Amino acid sequence: MAPSAPASDSNSNNGKNSSVSNVTVTKQKPEDQHAELLPSFQPGFTDRLGIGAFKLVNKVIPWYKLPGFLGAFNLAFLRIELRQFNLHDGYASGAAQGSAASEPLTDERFLGARNSDGKFNSLQMPLMGCAGMRLGRNFPRQFTPRPSDEDLMNPNPRTISNLFMARKEGGFVPATTLNLLAAAWIQFQIHDWFNHEESAAQTLDVPLPAGGDPWVQEHMRLHRTQPDAVLDPSDVACPGYRNLNTAWWDGSQIYGSSEAVTQTLRSKLPDGKLALDERGCAAFLPRDPDGNPLTGFNSNWWIGMELLHTLFALEHNAICDKLRGAYPSWTGDQIFDKARLVNCALMAKIHTVEWTPAILAHPALQVAMSANWWGIVGEKLTKLVGRVSKTSEIISGIPGSGAEQDGAPYSLTEEFVSVYRMHSLMPDNIAFFDATSGAHKSTIPLPDLTFAHARDPLVGAEPAVSFGDALYSFGINYPGAITNNNYPNFLRGLTTPDGQTRDLGTVDILRDRERGVPRYCEFRRLLRLDVPRTFDELVGGHNPALAAALSEAYGGDIALVDALVGSHSEPVIPGFGFSETAFRVFILMASRRLKSDRFIATAWNADTYTPEGFRWVQDSGMKDVLGRHFPELAPTLARSKNVFAPWDMLAGSKTYGGVETNAPAKK
Repeated sequence: MAPSAPASDSNSNNGKNSSVSNVTVTKQKPEDQHAELLPSFQPGFTDRLGIGAFKLVNKVIPWYKLPGFLGAFNLAFLRIELRQFNLHDGYASGAAQGSAASEPLTDERFLGARNSDGKFNSLQMPLMGCAGMRLGRNFPRQFTPRPSDEDLMNPNPRTISNLFMARKEGGFVPATTLNLLAAAWIQFQIHDWFNHEESAAQTLDVPLPAGGDPWVQEHMRLHRTQPDAVLDPSDVACPGYRNLNTAWWDGSQIYGSSEAVTQTLRSKLPDGKLALDERGCAAFLPRDPDGNPLTGFNSNWWIGMELLHTLFALEHNAICDKLRGAYPSWTGDQIFDKARLVNCALMAKIHTVEWTPAILAHPALQVAMSANWWGIVGEKLTKLVGRVSKTSEIISGIPGSGAEQDGAPYSLTEEFVSVYRMHSLMPDNIAFFDATSGAHKSTIPLPDLTFAHARDPLVGAEPAVSFGDALYSFGINYPGAITNNNYPNFLRGLTTPDGQTRDLGTVDILRDRERGVPRYCEFRRLLRLDVPRTFDELVGGHNPALAAALSEAYGGDIALVDALVGSHSEPVIPGFGFSETAFRVFILMASRRLKSDRFIATAWNADTYTPEGFRWVQDSGMKDVLGRHFPELAPTLARSKNVFAPWDMLAGSKTYGGVETNAPAKK
């Protein structure tokens, strides 16, 4: 089968928008408004009418207090407004995205297949979203300047980490509506989306707080983020930072962000498969001579990454077997290309309709995220008759609605990176159980399951823990809640294989400041959210001790509160796993990853994916992926509604006394 010719993609917006976004908007005083926020495009009359109508409604009733279906429509129209005002290029000139003349497509294979470098997703802007391009912004660049050295350290980021990040002894706060698989999943996806380059020559020296600090070294020295070359005078005041990964939802964490890397990960046989190390009944990721896993992105490695990278390598290979049966004369490249398309689309679907409704367990989000994929007509009708509307993403979902860039070339953004700082999700220990009986096997401190030790419990002739056991255990263990004072302390003194020792709480604060991410109040103001005027307002008026601690740490100046700290401190919408502030960036960028992508928004059909591959995506979910490769999990999964919410415990796990993610290690 020859690759299908792509439909054209557009950098305009013609008023076709979908179903995800909004938050309470209160009227700001004139001095709080930014007249400089100019729209990237002008939505159609119907969209403007919807935006205006819901703004009036939200003055009385916030979206999350509306009935679920109405709340989902509210979110859809706020997302259109966010697309108008909160998508900005990381370059001063759109010419940086290349053109068909400057970057010609010399291999027609990539008309119907993903290029691992990320090139040619858009045939008009072939460099858009590819590895090495800058991250964009959700705010105009004049509001995201490089800070002075004084501002960078004000207040001391290590002090902020000690006060508001450090998990107190025995103070693990579990997120009881989620499981540990949900925590692993988001890191697995983040490793597909973005990765900053660090400077080998320039460092940040963080002064230790006065009065003593338990830091293990004399200084806390961190590599700076490497800025891109100055291509325009505006880059001096607001540097651009390159994304070393592709920005597309293209599975680069397992396939790599370059064609050269992808070739090294493939099987030596012409079968289109990824190479795996087969050991008896199990398959493992191969290792290099230093013991590093051979996969697309292997930094920040722990057992959660081992499980998911292996799972989706197995899924890729299963898709290859399906395609080989249907097209026995195809080359290995043809099978690989289609299997990759299918596997990537399946991951995007799982994230959209399963992971997101688990972490944002609100009725409006249940409707909205399903509609993102299937439209308001729903899954059953879409599967039965196809798209009811050719172009409307609200009626028939984003896949197949046509790619749009909404006035700004596609990229992920620095603010998107900021709101996905979720180290609090990590527990201190992981309790492992038998997948068939539920019996407790061991409880292992998480530091003993990182980097070179990530797969220690899984290997050996008779492993202590099988892949099925580990996945069941992740299904019933809780992650940490995304809130203040819930960073595991091993991450606040983490020595990585490159020899650096980091406090990730300090790193998270510094990276936002260094890259010009606005502080909390400005962040909210630029999103047209209400802005707290006092520390008591920030915490919702119900936590005077936290308000007092924040005021003291930030010298009484609420404008200095960091975006991350403010987001951890604000009241959370019922059912939400993270803040309303982070959510507003999420609702904009979550759909943009789908809507900008030619292979999802435009070439969404059986010609591109093959009839077999298209059905594979449409008919599969995370339960199917897990059960396909680890059938011992199927009975438990059948009793569990959402794979990323706590699974139904087997009898042996209940007898043990449930999950003890913060208990002392037991052997």
